[in-house]
Amino acid sequence: MRSSKSRPPRAVLATTTLALALAACGGSSGSSSTAGSPAGGSSSNLAAAVKADPSLVAKVPKAISSDGIIKSGTDATYAPNEFLAKDGKTVVGMDVDLFKAVAAKLGLKAEVSPAPFNAIIPGVSSGKYEIGVSSFTINKDREKQTNMVNYFSAGTQWASKKGNPDNVDPNNACGKKIAVQKATVQADDVTARSAKCTAAGKPAIQVDQYQGQDQATAALVSGKDQAMLADSPVIAYAVVQTHGQIQKLGAIYDSAPYGYVVAKKETAFAGALAGAVNALIKDGTYKKILDAWYVGDGAMSNSQVNPPATS
Repeated sequence: MRSSKSRPPRAVLATTTLALALAACGGSSGSSSTAGSPAGGSSSNLAAAVKADPSLVAKVPKAISSDGIIKSGTDATYAPNEFLAKDGKTVVGMDVDLFKAVAAKLGLKAEVSPAPFNAIIPGVSSGKYEIGVSSFTINKDREKQTNMVNYFSAGTQWASKKGNPDNVDPNNACGKKIAVQKATVQADDVTARSAKCTAAGKPAIQVDQYQGQDQATAALVSGKDQAMLADSPVIAYAVVQTHGQIQKLGAIYDSAPYGYVVAKKETAFAGALAGAVNALIKDGTYKKILDAWYVGDGAMSNSQVNPPATS
């Protein structure tokens, strides 16, 4: 998840032979990466089939609906949520497909513009973008600056080799070799777990920190490391992209919602967005889009404007 300012920045991503372009919790870089479309077809077809809801169309302010487009800022470096397709230009991903469906429900087209992560909220506030669509974790600081509309829940999850041959237990990984991306919440998490191991007289966790999440995944697949932890949608996507060579391990924890970012003055627009997400939840399109990107575990049952933030 793209976390709060208090969390460390996310490292730059790289494309590998595993075709992974994955990232872990934190801020953002301005670089871009590529990855494949979801196996089994693109959820863009689902978005294209969405029909406008006249009651929701009426709620969109004319200043936004007049040109028929919702302009978004998106940091396209965060597969499977938002990243560049193989052409190096087209922004694709779960976030993009869901945003297209939301826009369609409002009778509008989605326009996605790549932007540095840290420039998106200022861009929304200044009017450069009408919405920020970039896996923004909802927190109190952001809700002070903007309106936020929740649409997805992400947390941390572990993964092991298929069948968990090394019997890794996330709650007792003392003495195991664990892969994480550098400068992430997950790196802090497993380091703290290692400290608890040694304090209890048990072997420390060997924490292998990699510059990119793709490298951490490759280390697990090769057997160099025995498990890894990363954002839950990243783990879900990695399971698919490695053709099942790895598996999810344990439950998702420390979950927090992602939210669309809308200017503070655009309360009515934020309400229309929440209504569109809820309409997609109700008609099943929402879950189909998430499942097409293998991130259905993050589905929410209700969208609202400025939900209670815990941090």
